[in-house]
Amino acid sequence: MTAAELSACFEEVLGASRFADYCPNGLQVEGERPIRRLVSGVTASLALIRAALADGADALLVHHGWFWRGDDPRVIGARRARLAEVLGHGLHLFAYHLPLDAHPVLGNNAQLGARMGWRVDGRAGEQGLIAWHDLPRATSAALLGRRLRQRLGRTPLVVGALERPIGRVAWCTGAAQDMLQQAIDAGADAFVSGEIAERTTHLAREAGVVYFAAGHHATERYGVQALGEHVAGRLRIAHRFIDDDNPA
Repeated sequence: MTAAELSACFEEVLGASRFADYCPNGLQVEGERPIRRLVSGVTASLALIRAALADGADALLVHHGWFWRGDDPRVIGARRARLAEVLGHGLHLFAYHLPLDAHPVLGNNAQLGARMGWRVDGRAGEQGLIAWHDLPRATSAALLGRRLRQRLGRTPLVVGALERPIGRVAWCTGAAQDMLQQAIDAGADAFVSGEIAERTTHLAREAGVVYFAAGHHATERYGVQALGEHVAGRLRIAHRFIDDDNPA
């Protein structure tokens, strides 16, 4: 399989060309290998690149790729080392950011909801990235925090009105802490995302809601796996997810 054929399949599934994003979506680095084995991971780190090559990958699929808006464009230091590994071994690098967050079945938000058993009862925020679910029975911040830890393997940082019963939970993976107000406007009692800022705590407390920072990496492990499995199955190529764990 060629990189063009794999690109066309990703585009058909994700419709990435419809998104205005902070980085290029799709083929970011063109390799030389015929593609028989795809490895997926969260971020195109040097460790993930080397692990993919050791696994025999011809192409690497990630959520967090390279060439972000505002990046220093010079090929020096860590960027040079990463590029040298990719180019030196003829590896193709594919990255999908917002298109992977937003996909209603394979996306990060959809996959986190499925992992937590949350049906999407409504959406809010830019491009509908925030999803919310009305729990059949109200729960506590402590119980929801424990469930996140069990499902994600990461203990979330929990701030806000910790005694508030949680009936409506909203979520958006990654660095969506500044969507908290939009979740509040959607009637959420609690909002789950990956990261937290200093200002997040104050807003959660003053608005009387609960905020869970469950880890940027931990909340975004599942979309790229689902996409890799789906596309590999359609195209009959091998696929493996490799987790270069990150505590952030």
